Amino acid sequence: MEFLNILFNDLLYRPLFNLLVWIYNVIPGHDFGVAIILLTIIIRLLLFSLSRSSIETQKVLNELQPKIKEIQEKYKNDKEKQGVALMEIYKKNKVNPFSGFLAIIIQIPILIALYKVFLSGFDPEKLNGLYSFIINPGYINPMFFGIFDLSKSLPFLAVLAGIFQFIQSKMLMPKKSAQKGKTDNFMSLMSEQMLYMSPFITVIFAWKFPGGLALYWTINTIFSIVQQYLVFQKDKNKDNKYEGNDTKNN
Repeated sequence: MEFLNILFNDLLYRPLFNLLVWIYNVIPGHDFGVAIILLTIIIRLLLFSLSRSSIETQKVLNELQPKIKEIQEKYKNDKEKQGVALMEIYKKNKVNPFSGFLAIIIQIPILIALYKVFLSGFDPEKLNGLYSFIINPGYINPMFFGIFDLSKSLPFLAVLAGIFQFIQSKMLMPKKSAQKGKTDNFMSLMSEQMLYMSPFITVIFAWKFPGGLALYWTINTIFSIVQQYLVFQKDKNKDNKYEGNDTKNN
Protein backbone atom coordinates (compact mmCIF):
# COMPACT_ATOMS: atom_id res chain seq x y z
CA MET A 1 0.00 0.00 0.00
CA GLU A 2 2.86 2.35 0.84
CA PHE A 3 4.41 1.62 -2.56
CA LEU A 4 1.14 2.56 -4.31
CA ASN A 5 0.98 5.82 -2.37
CA ILE A 6 4.54 6.68 -3.38
CA LEU A 7 3.78 5.75 -6.99
CA PHE A 8 0.63 7.88 -6.96
CA ASN A 9 2.42 10.87 -5.48
CA ASP A 10 5.45 10.67 -7.76
CA LEU A 11 3.63 9.91 -11.02
CA LEU A 12 0.45 11.96 -10.64
CA TYR A 13 0.09 14.27 -7.65
CA ARG A 14 3.49 15.98 -7.66
CA PRO A 15 3.72 16.44 -11.45
CA LEU A 16 0.19 17.88 -11.62
CA PHE A 17 0.78 20.08 -8.58
CA ASN A 18 4.07 21.40 -9.95
CA LEU A 19 2.61 21.97 -13.41
CA LEU A 20 -0.33 23.89 -11.94
CA VAL A 21 1.98 26.11 -9.84
CA TRP A 22 4.25 26.69 -12.85
CA ILE A 23 1.27 27.79 -14.96
CA TYR A 24 0.07 29.98 -12.09
CA ASN A 25 3.51 31.61 -11.95
CA VAL A 26 3.88 32.38 -15.66
CA ILE A 27 0.41 33.57 -16.67
CA PRO A 28 -0.27 37.32 -16.45
CA GLY A 29 -2.30 38.23 -13.40
CA HIS A 30 -1.60 34.90 -11.69
CA ASP A 31 -5.27 33.90 -11.92
CA PHE A 32 -5.74 30.47 -10.36
CA GLY A 33 -8.90 29.75 -12.35
CA VAL A 34 -7.14 30.44 -15.64
CA ALA A 35 -4.29 28.19 -14.46
CA ILE A 36 -6.78 25.36 -13.85
CA ILE A 37 -8.33 25.85 -17.31
CA LEU A 38 -4.91 25.71 -18.98
CA LEU A 39 -3.94 22.65 -16.92
CA THR A 40 -7.19 20.94 -17.98
CA ILE A 41 -6.48 21.66 -21.66
CA ILE A 42 -2.93 20.29 -21.33
CA ILE A 43 -4.21 17.08 -19.71
CA ARG A 44 -6.85 16.64 -22.41
CA LEU A 45 -4.32 17.21 -25.18
CA LEU A 46 -2.06 14.53 -23.65
CA LEU A 47 -5.03 12.13 -23.57
CA PHE A 48 -6.41 13.31 -26.93
CA SER A 49 -5.65 10.14 -28.93
CA LEU A 50 -6.96 7.85 -26.20
CA SER A 51 -10.20 9.81 -25.73
CA ARG A 52 -10.71 10.09 -29.50
CA SER A 53 -10.39 6.31 -29.79
CA SER A 54 -12.91 5.90 -26.97
CA ILE A 55 -15.40 8.25 -28.67
CA GLU A 56 -14.99 6.52 -32.04
CA THR A 57 -15.57 3.15 -30.37
CA GLN A 58 -18.74 4.41 -28.70
CA LYS A 59 -19.93 5.86 -32.02
CA VAL A 60 -19.47 2.53 -33.82
CA LEU A 61 -21.19 0.64 -31.00
CA ASN A 62 -24.16 3.01 -31.25
CA GLU A 63 -24.37 2.36 -34.99
CA LEU A 64 -24.18 -1.40 -34.41
CA GLN A 65 -27.00 -1.41 -31.84
CA PRO A 66 -29.68 -2.79 -34.22
CA LYS A 67 -27.42 -5.72 -35.20
CA ILE A 68 -26.36 -6.31 -31.59
CA LYS A 69 -29.98 -6.39 -30.42
CA GLU A 70 -30.84 -8.77 -33.25
CA ILE A 71 -28.11 -11.18 -32.12
CA GLN A 72 -29.14 -10.85 -28.46
CA GLU A 73 -32.72 -11.72 -29.37
CA LYS A 74 -31.72 -14.58 -31.69
CA TYR A 75 -29.47 -16.26 -29.11
CA LYS A 76 -31.24 -15.12 -25.93
CA ASN A 77 -31.33 -18.71 -24.65
CA ASP A 78 -27.74 -19.52 -25.58
CA LYS A 79 -25.28 -17.07 -24.03
CA GLU A 80 -22.27 -18.89 -25.46
CA LYS A 81 -23.43 -18.54 -29.07
CA GLN A 82 -24.53 -15.00 -28.35
CA GLY A 83 -21.06 -14.11 -27.10
CA VAL A 84 -19.37 -15.71 -30.12
CA ALA A 85 -21.70 -13.90 -32.54
CA LEU A 86 -21.15 -10.55 -30.82
CA MET A 87 -17.36 -10.97 -30.84
CA GLU A 88 -17.56 -11.78 -34.55
CA ILE A 89 -19.45 -8.53 -35.17
CA TYR A 90 -16.92 -6.55 -33.12
CA LYS A 91 -14.03 -8.20 -34.94
CA LYS A 92 -15.57 -7.61 -38.37
CA ASN A 93 -16.06 -3.92 -37.61
CA LYS A 94 -12.65 -3.61 -35.90
CA VAL A 95 -14.00 -2.39 -32.59
CA ASN A 96 -13.12 -3.35 -29.03
CA PRO A 97 -16.18 -2.78 -26.78
CA PHE A 98 -13.95 -2.53 -23.71
CA SER A 99 -11.55 0.09 -25.05
CA GLY A 100 -13.88 2.90 -24.02
CA PHE A 101 -13.37 2.04 -20.36
CA LEU A 102 -9.62 2.74 -20.56
CA ALA A 103 -10.11 6.49 -20.92
CA ILE A 104 -12.48 6.47 -17.93
CA ILE A 105 -10.11 4.38 -15.80
CA ILE A 106 -7.21 6.76 -16.52
CA GLN A 107 -9.35 9.79 -15.65
CA ILE A 108 -10.18 8.47 -12.16
CA PRO A 109 -6.65 8.64 -10.63
CA ILE A 110 -6.11 12.02 -12.35
CA LEU A 111 -9.31 13.31 -10.74
CA ILE A 112 -8.21 12.01 -7.32
CA ALA A 113 -4.79 13.63 -7.74
CA LEU A 114 -6.38 16.96 -8.72
CA TYR A 115 -8.71 16.75 -5.73
CA LYS A 116 -5.64 16.39 -3.53
CA VAL A 117 -3.97 19.29 -5.35
CA PHE A 118 -6.95 21.62 -4.84
CA LEU A 119 -7.47 20.44 -1.28
CA SER A 120 -3.91 21.00 -0.08
CA GLY A 121 -2.41 23.28 -2.71
CA PHE A 122 -3.40 26.44 -0.88
CA ASP A 123 -1.33 25.48 2.16
CA PRO A 124 1.96 27.48 2.00
CA GLU A 125 3.78 24.53 3.62
CA LYS A 126 2.86 22.29 0.69
CA LEU A 127 4.67 24.67 -1.64
CA ASN A 128 7.94 23.57 -0.05
CA GLY A 129 7.53 20.27 -1.92
CA LEU A 130 7.87 21.88 -5.34
CA TYR A 131 10.54 20.72 -7.78
CA SER A 132 13.77 22.70 -7.55
CA PHE A 133 13.19 24.34 -10.94
CA ILE A 134 9.68 25.58 -10.02
CA ILE A 135 9.59 28.99 -8.36
CA ASN A 136 7.80 28.98 -5.02
CA PRO A 137 5.19 31.76 -5.18
CA GLY A 138 4.91 31.71 -1.39
CA TYR A 139 1.15 31.97 -1.59
CA ILE A 140 -1.51 30.94 -4.11
CA ASN A 141 -4.49 33.25 -4.47
CA PRO A 142 -7.50 30.93 -5.03
CA MET A 143 -9.64 33.62 -6.67
CA PHE A 144 -10.99 33.24 -10.22
CA PHE A 145 -11.33 36.60 -12.00
CA GLY A 146 -11.05 38.16 -8.54
CA ILE A 147 -14.64 37.05 -7.77
CA PHE A 148 -14.91 33.30 -7.16
CA ASP A 149 -12.98 31.52 -4.41
CA LEU A 150 -11.96 28.18 -5.93
CA SER A 151 -10.85 26.81 -2.57
CA LYS A 152 -14.51 26.71 -1.51
CA SER A 153 -17.62 25.02 -2.87
CA LEU A 154 -19.20 26.91 -5.78
CA PRO A 155 -22.77 25.68 -6.41
CA PHE A 156 -23.14 27.43 -9.77
CA LEU A 157 -20.06 25.62 -11.10
CA ALA A 158 -21.45 22.33 -9.80
CA VAL A 159 -24.69 22.94 -11.73
CA LEU A 160 -22.74 23.90 -14.87
CA ALA A 161 -20.72 20.69 -14.57
CA GLY A 162 -23.99 18.73 -14.39
CA ILE A 163 -25.49 20.51 -17.40
CA PHE A 164 -22.48 19.83 -19.60
CA GLN A 165 -22.35 16.24 -18.33
CA PHE A 166 -25.97 15.85 -19.49
CA ILE A 167 -25.12 17.26 -22.94
CA GLN A 168 -22.16 14.92 -23.30
CA SER A 169 -24.19 11.87 -22.24
CA LYS A 170 -27.05 12.87 -24.55
CA MET A 171 -24.68 12.98 -27.52
CA LEU A 172 -23.59 9.40 -26.83
CA MET A 173 -27.11 8.02 -26.51
CA PRO A 174 -27.86 5.41 -29.21
CA LYS A 175 -30.60 6.22 -31.68
CA LYS A 176 -33.93 4.63 -30.89
CA SER A 177 -34.94 1.87 -33.26
CA ALA A 178 -38.38 1.78 -34.88
CA GLN A 179 -39.22 -1.62 -33.43
CA LYS A 180 -39.06 -2.14 -29.71
CA GLY A 181 -39.32 -5.32 -27.74
CA LYS A 182 -39.12 -5.96 -24.02
CA THR A 183 -35.33 -6.00 -24.11
CA ASP A 184 -35.23 -2.73 -26.06
CA ASN A 185 -37.64 -1.07 -23.63
CA PHE A 186 -35.56 -2.23 -20.67
CA MET A 187 -32.30 -1.03 -22.23
CA SER A 188 -33.88 2.30 -23.24
CA LEU A 189 -35.15 2.77 -19.68
CA MET A 190 -31.70 2.03 -18.23
CA SER A 191 -30.04 4.40 -20.71
CA GLU A 192 -32.48 7.19 -19.90
CA GLN A 193 -31.98 6.68 -16.17
CA MET A 194 -28.20 6.91 -16.59
CA LEU A 195 -28.67 9.99 -18.79
CA TYR A 196 -30.18 11.84 -15.82
CA MET A 197 -28.42 10.08 -12.96
CA SER A 198 -24.91 10.81 -14.22
CA PRO A 199 -25.37 14.62 -14.26
CA PHE A 200 -27.18 14.48 -10.90
CA ILE A 201 -24.29 12.59 -9.29
CA THR A 202 -21.84 15.04 -10.89
CA VAL A 203 -23.69 18.00 -9.34
CA ILE A 204 -23.79 16.36 -5.88
CA PHE A 205 -20.05 15.64 -5.83
CA ALA A 206 -19.01 18.93 -7.44
CA TRP A 207 -21.18 20.80 -4.93
CA LYS A 208 -19.26 19.32 -2.00
CA PHE A 209 -15.75 19.59 -3.45
CA PRO A 210 -13.61 22.73 -3.86
CA GLY A 211 -14.66 24.95 -6.76
CA GLY A 212 -11.34 24.26 -8.49
CA LEU A 213 -12.33 20.64 -9.04
CA ALA A 214 -15.77 21.66 -10.36
CA LEU A 215 -14.07 24.08 -12.77
CA TYR A 216 -11.73 21.33 -13.96
CA TRP A 217 -14.65 18.93 -14.53
CA THR A 218 -16.66 21.57 -16.38
CA ILE A 219 -13.83 22.46 -18.77
CA ASN A 220 -12.95 18.78 -19.15
CA THR A 221 -16.55 17.97 -20.15
CA ILE A 222 -16.74 20.89 -22.58
CA PHE A 223 -13.56 19.61 -24.22
CA SER A 224 -15.17 16.15 -24.51
CA ILE A 225 -18.31 17.64 -26.08
CA VAL A 226 -16.28 19.49 -28.71
CA GLN A 227 -14.19 16.40 -29.42
CA GLN A 228 -17.31 14.22 -29.74
CA TYR A 229 -18.89 16.73 -32.10
CA LEU A 230 -15.82 16.73 -34.34
CA VAL A 231 -15.67 12.92 -34.41
CA PHE A 232 -19.39 12.65 -35.21
CA GLN A 233 -19.19 15.31 -37.91
CA LYS A 234 -16.23 13.59 -39.56
CA ASP A 235 -18.29 10.57 -40.59
CA LYS A 236 -21.69 12.23 -40.85
CA ASN A 237 -22.02 11.80 -44.61
CA LYS A 238 -20.68 8.26 -44.80
CA ASP A 239 -23.45 5.76 -45.57
CA ASN A 240 -23.61 2.10 -44.64
CA LYS A 241 -20.07 1.90 -43.34
CA TYR A 242 -20.89 -0.55 -40.57
CA GLU A 243 -23.24 -3.44 -40.17
CA GLY A 244 -26.40 -2.41 -38.48
CA ASN A 245 -26.97 0.48 -40.92
CA ASP A 246 -27.73 -1.72 -43.90
CA THR A 247 -31.49 -1.44 -43.43
CA LYS A 248 -31.51 1.44 -45.95
CA ASN A 249 -30.71 -1.02 -48.70
CA ASN A 250 -33.60 -3.35 -47.89
